[in-house]
Amino acid sequence: MAGISRRDFVKLLGTGGAMSALGLTGCETVPKSKAAPRVVVVGGGFGGATCAKYLRIYDPSINVTLIEQNTSFFTCPGSNWVLAGLRKMEDLSQNYSALSSKHGVNVLHGKVTAIDPAKRTVTLSNGKSVEYDRLVLSPGIDFRWNAIEGYDEAASQVIPHAWKAGPQTVLLHKQLQAMQDGGTVIVCPPPMPFRCPPGPPERVSMIAHYLKKEKPRSKILILDAKEGFSKQDLFMDAWNELYPGMIEWVPGSKGGLVKRVDPKTNTVYTNDGMTSHKGDVINIIPPQRAGEIATASGLTNKEGWCPVNQHTFESLMAPGVYVIGDSSSAGALPKSGHTANNIAKMTAASIAAQFRGVKIPLPSIVNTCYSLVGPEYGISIAAVYRLDEKGELVGIKGAGGVSPRTAGSMQRTLEARFAQGWYSGITADTFS
Repeated sequence: MAGISRRDFVKLLGTGGAMSALGLTGCETVPKSKAAPRVVVVGGGFGGATCAKYLRIYDPSINVTLIEQNTSFFTCPGSNWVLAGLRKMEDLSQNYSALSSKHGVNVLHGKVTAIDPAKRTVTLSNGKSVEYDRLVLSPGIDFRWNAIEGYDEAASQVIPHAWKAGPQTVLLHKQLQAMQDGGTVIVCPPPMPFRCPPGPPERVSMIAHYLKKEKPRSKILILDAKEGFSKQDLFMDAWNELYPGMIEWVPGSKGGLVKRVDPKTNTVYTNDGMTSHKGDVINIIPPQRAGEIATASGLTNKEGWCPVNQHTFESLMAPGVYVIGDSSSAGALPKSGHTANNIAKMTAASIAAQFRGVKIPLPSIVNTCYSLVGPEYGISIAAVYRLDEKGELVGIKGAGGVSPRTAGSMQRTLEARFAQGWYSGITADTFS
């Protein structure tokens, strides 16, 4: 991987070469004399939908049921583009028809309320029980409500988080549209770990693009719980070039740690709980944890995430249960849509190999993340992760890379177009 070009690297998103790379081409399926193995996948995002699809691709004899609460899935990747007016919400909507009609996945829409690893069943809110031989959980993230004083689920209807794409994205977009020129937008990113580390600075960039066009006297204040952020130099260089004087970033140690929120006055209080910042629009991205069903099922550690065997992604808390996507805690892997897609394929390969009684392939996880700073200005980061001698996933030195700070306008434009292509590619690979 160390010598691979960036363009070929991105092609490893995982289509035609994935099966041979995992050693699964040409393998025999489960003999017809045996009962078809049953795998239930809970959660239909980039992790769950991909896993359900690739289980059927790797071994069509596996009976795969995908349980997803919603009939449509709005992707978080691309949702920041809505704030800039570059996409509409309907552009982000995905459905599960191809998984059912093309790949033979049994799709059930409902909310899973309980998991019984001993009986190997999941129970839905309508009382229906579904049996499994293996269970894959991909429930995404939930929020640590009240980790910031005054910020609970009710407060998010006034001060949106917009960190789950859908109505919250629409709410934040409407607030930006209603704001007067000359207003202040406050964006408050959370501490690590959280879904999509480059997401907050991309969000700031997309809001800045909108304001530059429509409300150029406005300002953006970033009150950050951290001391730095993903692709920081690249983002700051771009902000100075595209949005000079509009964006101010304050790290946690210098007054950026939000302690309290008052939705009635649109005010946040930082560090000592006394310093106040009043915004015309405020976006609080709260601290996060594993999805509700993983937490309720006792699959999380004290940090609120799900520890897994990083070779197979089987839960360390419950045998026969696999946790993938943002909810899992797996070494150095970031929580991203691309990572979830890759983990899903590796988990599908692991499960298929176990059913066949063959050697489980070693995981090699690719992550790439494109960020738009402007419509024609893109930046990216990419990495490869493999197991070390301790059985933990670590980044491979020399594999992947980051956009150079010295890149010219042509490369920035190309990377902006690659970002659009990446989005089209990963959604097709997941849902088509």
